[in-house]
Amino acid sequence: MDRYPPIAAHGLVGDLQTAALVSSQGVVDWFAAPRFDSPSVFAALLDHDRGGYLSLAPERPEGTSKQLYYPDTAVLVTRFMSPDGVGEVVDFMPPDRARKATDRHTLIRVVRAVRGTVDFTLECRPRFDYGRAEHQLELGENRGLFRAPGMDAHLQTTFPLERDGQDVRGRVTLSAGEVGGAVFTVCASGGEAPAPPSVDSLAEQAQETGLFWQQWLHQSRYRGRWPELVHRSVITLKLLTYAPTGALIAAATTGLPEQVGGERNWDYRFTWVRDGALSVRALLDLGFAEEAVAFVHWLVERLYEREGREDEPLQTMYRIDGDPDLPEETLEHFEGYRGSFPVRIGNGAADQLQLDIYGEALYAVSQGRELAQQATYRGWKALSRALDWFADSWDRPDEGIWETRGGRQDFTYSRVMAWVAFDHGLALAEHFRRPADLEKWRRARDAIFEQVMERGWSEKEGAFVQHYDGDVLDASLLLMPMVQFISPRDPAWLSTLDAMDRKLVSDSLVYRYDPAASPDGLRGSEGTFSLCTFLYVDALARAGRLPQARYTFEKMQTYANHVGLFAEEVGPSGEQLGNFPQAFTHLSLIMAATTLDRALDAEEGR
Repeated sequence: MDRYPPIAAHGLVGDLQTAALVSSQGVVDWFAAPRFDSPSVFAALLDHDRGGYLSLAPERPEGTSKQLYYPDTAVLVTRFMSPDGVGEVVDFMPPDRARKATDRHTLIRVVRAVRGTVDFTLECRPRFDYGRAEHQLELGENRGLFRAPGMDAHLQTTFPLERDGQDVRGRVTLSAGEVGGAVFTVCASGGEAPAPPSVDSLAEQAQETGLFWQQWLHQSRYRGRWPELVHRSVITLKLLTYAPTGALIAAATTGLPEQVGGERNWDYRFTWVRDGALSVRALLDLGFAEEAVAFVHWLVERLYEREGREDEPLQTMYRIDGDPDLPEETLEHFEGYRGSFPVRIGNGAADQLQLDIYGEALYAVSQGRELAQQATYRGWKALSRALDWFADSWDRPDEGIWETRGGRQDFTYSRVMAWVAFDHGLALAEHFRRPADLEKWRRARDAIFEQVMERGWSEKEGAFVQHYDGDVLDASLLLMPMVQFISPRDPAWLSTLDAMDRKLVSDSLVYRYDPAASPDGLRGSEGTFSLCTFLYVDALARAGRLPQARYTFEKMQTYANHVGLFAEEVGPSGEQLGNFPQAFTHLSLIMAATTLDRALDAEEGR
């Protein structure tokens, strides 16, 4: 077992309330429960010695291992090829069908021999509350009960277990065709123990889970050129969505570094207004209206909560249940992934001023009749009050989309999205004949447009730039043509694309910006942002640069991991960096694929 396997060497399984990472060595080295944003039970990915893990793999380490998903599902298969035979571990979590928050969650690990005879070993070493809580073990022949403050964890197997301090080990020998398994269930203290597993019950649950995902994916209306890549991305978005509220988290993990050994290590297990809002368009493009509507309802609820207050109607991010309190703290006892310290939980960026979120919120609400018609009178009043307030408040420096900690600036992207807020608000009011101060909104929209065109443009670079007081380029502006702020073939925009090619693009990969030229208050460097690369593809396709767009998209696929997942960044050696898998990357992949498909179809006369 590697102390720290590559970030990309993992698959994701989940039940729509929480999720686990499983390494290609058969190790569950990240699992938080009962929710995505709960304290961890297994976190060896952040501290090998103190984090805890659940390993199930061949006893002899010789040979190779490979992972794949069972087609069109979130059922993960890890295959081990050894001198003695071929074995498999099948991991899945039965999905939440009731969509009610629960404290009981189950990870099922089915083990089988495919060829020859394989000796499998199991090690279960939970470390509750990010390794801060002690636990006690009650051991039976085929079961172990780990008792920690406020939580019980039941491990039940089809083979004997033995004590290893307060942890357990097990061993089973399987010949070709034989099957075993381990079921790990967490619940509140004193919760009822699950029924002992049988080979038949494990097979039945695996089949039911696979059928759930295949039936859900059958809704997809994507008929483009990259079905496997797009469908894996939308399954990943679903896995990162908290079913009881419809909130999409940014990633399944916390603390994974943007630079190994660096300090850019953040907690992404929360719901950013920006990420969730932009996912609405991606979901609708593929036919998943129910998930899109659920997020819009969650978003409008956040506006309801601020009714009658005079401060900001929205904040940058929330917990998955809408709680706005996300205090940031450091886990001092964790060494971090390969020494990447500090390991943070919570996120201080929740208190930042990021004005672009109003544009993204209105963009989400306005997408498609199936969403706009969901707006009740109360919902419309909440939106219109927010826009009335924003019309008097948009012209302020802020921290911007990248959540810099180097001081507020007049970020061009924030102004562009402020324009989007009023432009889409006006379109909604006029189309659905809703009461609104149209003149006030129109004045604000037009003033923002003129300001961006006059102050957001750099004659030196021949491009729109990051903020008004500099000449630094910023990849967030790749969204300008998508939100229709500017025509994708306007000479000013084509000049901006050319400037980005020169300054931000490296072998088709795109940096957010140059931290050396625009200090962001943090030490160290970072890799290229996969999100930005897919936005680049989208912008190239809209600009008619189709050979370049397609080649960039095809090359980007080579940076996906072995099961089609992307972390936040790509490092200098092609390694994946940052929290994993990242929703924003996968939703931008869907957007790029659908835009590129439409452009290629138009060129081919379809």
